[in-house]
Amino acid sequence: MKSKWIVLIAVSALAAALDQWTKQLVNVRIALAHHVPVIEGLFDLVHVRNRGGAFGLFASMSPTVRGPVFLVLSVAAIALVVGMIRKAPDDRWGLVTALSLVLGGAIGNLIDRIRLGEVIDFLDFYRGRYHWPAFNVADIAIVVGVGMLMIDLVRHPDAEPAAAAPPGEPSAKA
Repeated sequence: MKSKWIVLIAVSALAAALDQWTKQLVNVRIALAHHVPVIEGLFDLVHVRNRGGAFGLFASMSPTVRGPVFLVLSVAAIALVVGMIRKAPDDRWGLVTALSLVLGGAIGNLIDRIRLGEVIDFLDFYRGRYHWPAFNVADIAIVVGVGMLMIDLVRHPDAEPAAAAPPGEPSAKA
């Protein structure tokens, strides 16, 4: 097995497992819609459910439409990331790690959507009455992964993008 696949499995599994473990802790220890102050005036642990996407987008969409839409989008994103890793050069550890974090975060939130029909969020940063939308470990993995992808793009501006070929078609390098 190529080492990039070992990195993919290890990093994405760790991100998804840490996400699910922290969500389970919140689910068991903090009542829904309650908060626990951690740093007064800045940061609380909360227990909220997000039926929508990022920042609650599409939360008001009908559940019979929203569920399948998010399921299809999640599976498509996971397939895209796996395809990008497949095409990634073996020596681009930053790229592979970044994509693995995005994959692990996508899997973590997909597990919630399948199990609960919504995502558990619990990290709440705020100043006064202004709150950043609550988020979770999966969201952190995705954001850090995307940030690492940006850094990799700057460090390797001439590299061919690791775009995924549609299933059954040869890659651009073939």
